[in-house]
Amino acid sequence: MIKGFRRLAASAAVLLAAAMVLAAPAPAAASTLAAVKQRGTLNCGVSQGLAGFSDRDAQGRWSGFDVDFCRALAAAVLGDPAKVTYLPLSASERFEALRAGRIDVLSRNSTWTLEREAGLGLLFAGITFHDGQGFMVLRRPAITSALELDGVPVCVQEGTTSAMNVADYFRANSMRLTLHTLPTATDSLQALQDGRCDVLTTDQSGLFAERLKLSQPDAAVILPDVISKEPLGPVTRADDLGWFNVVKWVNFALINAEELGITIATADEAMRSTKPDVRRFVGAEGDLGTKLGLGNDFAIRAVRAVGNYAEIYERNVGASSRLGIPRGMNQLWSMGGILYAPPLR
Repeated sequence: MIKGFRRLAASAAVLLAAAMVLAAPAPAAASTLAAVKQRGTLNCGVSQGLAGFSDRDAQGRWSGFDVDFCRALAAAVLGDPAKVTYLPLSASERFEALRAGRIDVLSRNSTWTLEREAGLGLLFAGITFHDGQGFMVLRRPAITSALELDGVPVCVQEGTTSAMNVADYFRANSMRLTLHTLPTATDSLQALQDGRCDVLTTDQSGLFAERLKLSQPDAAVILPDVISKEPLGPVTRADDLGWFNVVKWVNFALINAEELGITIATADEAMRSTKPDVRRFVGAEGDLGTKLGLGNDFAIRAVRAVGNYAEIYERNVGASSRLGIPRGMNQLWSMGGILYAPPLR
């Protein structure tokens, strides 16, 4: 009887211990912010070379719209925009590199979609560039509209939303699609130049960049048609909401800086401002930065490093750059565009 009781008590103890293990909360995902601070550098995934967005010169120096976001993030987190390690990624490998932890953030002309968030376990930290898919035509000067591309060979890069979009567009308009899918953007452009296709399709921003690489850029025409919505922005893993918030609010800070009139040149003046919204932005009031695990001056550090959104845009892809892309939808909401960010307060 006593032995049976002891066996029963022992079994109950085992069951109780197991229940406690099952009831215990799962360990939190390792903090990316802590890892970046400990490492002392930000691992940022970028494209393999897209003029105006992320490109490397002969000395190995990176520059561009997406690169500047990496630099702004490094300045906000580490206090130094130079503390970035860039990893060039193809379209097909970019998301797996992020999921595997090879990079901390992806800043590489990537379209925000439901499948990529829900299906891949990722989070897009806002929109940095409102884009749309278009067409660049070579060797067919008579074509002025995408509706005239029936049967014309089209090149597209694999692993992108562009292939699905162009198939939808041709099917919806009862057109014959002759599609050549290539591994990389470089391969797609080379196929266009070699005559394997007469049309290249990708985001319009990418078309402006790729046209510069042609032996005769003026011979290529970017059609006015836009066949999709392509909201581009930085991406994080979905298992670290703290880091996601850091990336998201650095993005919002750059947009808010333009709205507040805070630039690289006026950063010192902003530090002396008596306006409440400016004082919150520069960290002179409140403790917004500490809520993110950063210094309260994180936003002004980002602006000092790369400028506000307008400065980043114009320097890399705007009217005065080699690409010459009009602001269009990427104007502030108060200036006729749809660029909008929640306030820092």
